Amino acid sequence: MKKCKIIVFAKELTIQFKREVGKGSFHVTTTIILLLSMASFVVLLSMFVRERVRKFLVSEEIYFTSQLPKLSPLSPYSYFLFNSSSPLPLSRFQNGCRNLRDWISPPNKGVWHSMNDDELMWRASMVPKIEEYPYNRKPKVAFMFLIRGILPLAPLWEKFFKGYEGLYSIYLHSSKPGFTQESLNSSVFYNRRIPSKPAEWGKASMIDAERRLLANALLDFSNERFVLLSETCIPLFNFTTVYNYLINSRHSNQGSIDDPRPMGRGRYNKRMLPSVSLSDWRKGSQWFEVHRKVAVEIISDVTYYPVLRDHCRPPCYMDEHYFATLVSKICPELNSNRSITWVDWSRGGSHPATFVRKDVSEKFLNRIRHGFNCSYNGFRTTMCFLFARKFHPNTLEPLLRIAPALLGFDP
Repeated sequence: MKKCKIIVFAKELTIQFKREVGKGSFHVTTTIILLLSMASFVVLLSMFVRERVRKFLVSEEIYFTSQLPKLSPLSPYSYFLFNSSSPLPLSRFQNGCRNLRDWISPPNKGVWHSMNDDELMWRASMVPKIEEYPYNRKPKVAFMFLIRGILPLAPLWEKFFKGYEGLYSIYLHSSKPGFTQESLNSSVFYNRRIPSKPAEWGKASMIDAERRLLANALLDFSNERFVLLSETCIPLFNFTTVYNYLINSRHSNQGSIDDPRPMGRGRYNKRMLPSVSLSDWRKGSQWFEVHRKVAVEIISDVTYYPVLRDHCRPPCYMDEHYFATLVSKICPELNSNRSITWVDWSRGGSHPATFVRKDVSEKFLNRIRHGFNCSYNGFRTTMCFLFARKFHPNTLEPLLRIAPALLGFDP
C-alpha cells in the first residue's frame, strides 16, 4: 500500500516538474528533481529491506527446524504433541488455547492408539505430585479383561454395568492374534479393546499383557482402582456394592505369601540375586486389584521385571510370582495380601476347577459370597470375594436367571 502511494506521489511530482520547466523556473525545477531523487531512493530502499527480511526469516525457519529432534511417528513425544488422538492436539497450541480438560481427558472415546509398549509405559508413569485434584473428579473403577477372542459371559457383565456410566472404565486385551471382531456399538464393550499382543500362560508375555492393561487404564486420570479379570470371571455382587467396596478400601488386594513348599520357595532361582533374595520371594494369585498409586509403581518397574523375566521360567510361573513379589517389595503397607477373586484349587492340578451349567445355583454362589472370613479396613467381614472364576460359557443362561434376585440386577 505504501509503495503504491509513493509511486502516485512520484507521478504527481513529474507532472509538476514538467509544468515548472515550461515556466522556466530554475529554482522550482531543482527542488522537484531533488524530491524525485529522494522518492526513488525510498522506493528502492524499501524493496531492498523487504527482500532481506524475507530471506532472513526463511533461513531462521530452516535452522530452527533442523535443530528439532527427529521424532519417530510412534515416539512418546510425537504422539503426545501431534497425534490426533492425543489429549493435546496441535490446534490447541496454534491458537494459544490449552485448558485443564486437555490434560485430564482420556486420549479419545476409544482406547486404541499407536504407542508401542515402551512409549505407553513412559506416558502412563507420569503422575501429578499434588494429590489434591483441581477439578471435580469422580473416581472410577477400571475393569481390565484378559480375553482370547470374544467375552463369552458379556451379557451378564452388561447387566452388571447397566445404569452406572461414569463410574467405571472397561479395557479388553485379546491374546488371539489378528482378532478383530467388535462388539455391537450399543454394548459397554464396544471400542474398548486396547492394542494387544499374544499372551501365553505361565510366561512373561502374560505379565506384559497385564502391565499393558494397567498402563492403558492409567491414561484416564479418573480411574482410581484397577481390577484384573479373565473371560471366565463373574461378579458376585451388584455394581454399587463392588464400587463402594473398592473405592473405600484402604488397601490394594494382591495375594502375596511366603510359600515354603516346592511350588513356592522351590521355584526361586539364585540368579535373581541381588535384586530379589529368597526372603523377598512371594507367591500369589494372578488376579489382582490395586490402587492407582500401586498401579503406577507396577508399570514403572524396570528393576524386578527383567530379573523375573530372565530367571523365572517353567516350572517357575511368572504370573504367580512377579506381582506378588513386586508389591511385597515396593509397597507392602498398601496391600491386604489377599485376592478378591475366588477360585477353587481343591481338585488339584495346574489349573483351578472349571464350573459348568449344573454347578450353578443360588446356594453355590452364596457360599462364595459369604462363606469366608477376612479383614477389610481393619474389621472382620464375610465379604471377602467380589468376583469368581472359572465359569464355562454354558453357565450364562442359569447365571442370567439367578442374577436378578441374587445380585440385584435388572431382569
